[in-house]
Amino acid sequence: MNGELSCEKLQQLLNNGAQLIDVRSTMEFNQGALNGAINLPINSIQHNTGVIDQNKPVLLYCRSGARSGMVKNFLISLGFQDVYNIGSYSKYAFC
Repeated sequence: MNGELSCEKLQQLLNNGAQLIDVRSTMEFNQGALNGAINLPINSIQHNTGVIDQNKPVLLYCRSGARSGMVKNFLISLGFQDVYNIGSYSKYAFC
C-alpha cells in the first residue's frame, strides 16, 4: 500500500500491532522521530530484516518518502505483503 494515511488510520494500524520503522540515518532519527518508531537506516536494512515481523503491517517513513519507498519495494521483493510507505516524518509528527 502507498499514499497518505490519516492520523486516525495510522493510530489504528499501530494499535493493531503495525511496526513503525524510520529508515532515516541514526543522526536524523536522534533529532526527532515518530513516537514508537524503531530506526533501521536504509543503508543497513538488508542486514536487519530479521527484526521486522512479516506477519504484521509495516509502516515506513523518512524525510521525504523517497528512501521509505525504496525500502518498501525491497521488503515486498522479500515477500512482505502489508507494507505502507507513509512518506514524510513531518506529515505525522503531530499525530
